[in-house]
Amino acid sequence: MNKILSNLFEHKSLTRAEARDIMLNIADGKYNDNQLSAFMTVFLMRSITPDELTGFRDAILMRRVPVDFGDVKAIDIVGTGGDGKNTFNISTASCFVVAGAGRKVVKHGNYGASSISGASNVLEQHGVRFTADPDRLRRSLEECGVSFLHAPFFSPALKSVGPVRRSLKMRTFFNMLGPLVNPTMPRNQLLGVYNLKLMRLYRYIAQNEGINCTIVHSLAGYDEISLTSPFKVVTATKERVMTPELIGMPTAREEDLYGGDTVEEAAKVFDDVLSGSASDAKKNCVIANAAYALTTLEPELSLEAALAESRRSLESGAALDTFRRFVDLNS
Repeated sequence: MNKILSNLFEHKSLTRAEARDIMLNIADGKYNDNQLSAFMTVFLMRSITPDELTGFRDAILMRRVPVDFGDVKAIDIVGTGGDGKNTFNISTASCFVVAGAGRKVVKHGNYGASSISGASNVLEQHGVRFTADPDRLRRSLEECGVSFLHAPFFSPALKSVGPVRRSLKMRTFFNMLGPLVNPTMPRNQLLGVYNLKLMRLYRYIAQNEGINCTIVHSLAGYDEISLTSPFKVVTATKERVMTPELIGMPTAREEDLYGGDTVEEAAKVFDDVLSGSASDAKKNCVIANAAYALTTLEPELSLEAALAESRRSLESGAALDTFRRFVDLNS
């Protein structure tokens, strides 16, 4: 690792194979915490290259605990995190809105490293017990439309760097990797990114790997559609800058999306959204993200129809019922 770090500090980059081998060594626990911290810090000082990110992804998927759901048509909805906005769990809430609309979601998530509450935090707060049992995961997907894969159970590399990431308390390249290494390797994804450079990088990887992917970024700096500003939407064939008004919603304020200072507060906000008692800004944000997930899964569906379906799922209580069923199945 010392030689690797010396080369990186001299502004040299890794080949895809070199990046893969380093991540395999990380998964095998061959580096100490100080070495890992230094390695992560390198990529805070310079941009990661496509070969480096792809090589890291290759290794994590090589060592993953695979989960096979057959030919089920499902989507993952996930953001990179690391935007520093301390929003509530928008992607996770959107998953249950999509499932409440009758679709399947295979969500890959983890504890928050650079945020108060990641997907795993808010679900665990509700009594969810994570599992790698394929039968339980499959049953959850079949009976409530959502299966949750807690990242450390499926990716040794993600588990081994968890303490270091939490001690750094800032985004690292592992934020970029999380959305790319769902062990089910879903062919449909809604990915939120925290800047435009990463949006281009994800698009490159999605095209090369044949992933049907919609990538979103709010120009105010959010890794999701926040409705606080114009937002960019990128697919394999097109890209467009949208505004809240173009999708029939008012512009939100940053404080409208506040997620709380503790996991308990984040869970309360999450509950308020699914129960319909949250502010319109919070509900609209979830509806917008869920709608783009629906159009990713079903490109023939118009955005207007997807927004209507998402709103109906949330306001009818279908999303909340789905979440309650999920908790029952996974507690």
